[in-house]
Amino acid sequence: MHILLEQATCEIEVKKSRFIAIASPLSDLSQIKEIVNQCRMEHPLANHVVHAAVLGPKGDLYSYSDDHEPKNTAGRPALEVLKGSGVTNILVLVIRYFGGTLLGTGGLVKAYADSVKEVLKIIKTEPLIDKTSFHISMPYHLYEPIKKQLTEAQANIDSEEFTVEVTLTGTIPSSSYPTCAATIFDLSNGSCALNPIDA
Repeated sequence: MHILLEQATCEIEVKKSRFIAIASPLSDLSQIKEIVNQCRMEHPLANHVVHAAVLGPKGDLYSYSDDHEPKNTAGRPALEVLKGSGVTNILVLVIRYFGGTLLGTGGLVKAYADSVKEVLKIIKTEPLIDKTSFHISMPYHLYEPIKKQLTEAQANIDSEEFTVEVTLTGTIPSSSYPTCAATIFDLSNGSCALNPIDA
């Protein structure tokens, strides 16, 4: 599975109806309502704001809405495209501005599916890697060697706090955690520990 790195937007036109697809990273299904409401505020004249979302390490959590389009003509086809994409933790909104011509059931299904296909062509992704959150405190003289070990283990450092000691927090690929923790323990003669943070 892959995850989205940043938001992406594209637009298609079908018989004068505009379909704007916005793909966004998503960390929790509970965020969807707020994101959809925000989108409605940004597009007050839109006729429909349809959504489809895939979430979870296996991409097996779903959400979709037809937003008053005929049942299963909008959110469902958008979701089916997403499910087949190999991307998870993603929300796609498709905003429709009606162009005056009815598309019919088949036309709607194709338009919404095509909107998602088009935005998936332009998104930037990275492989989904299981990560462990950590924090570690150290004396100043160990900051550089420990940071070097973390960098070599492909850790992402989210914050650095310099007080009496240096405290780092971040994430590290779970597969690298045991080796990196042991190396840091040895490097510091047992005075520093790479402590996991429960999610």
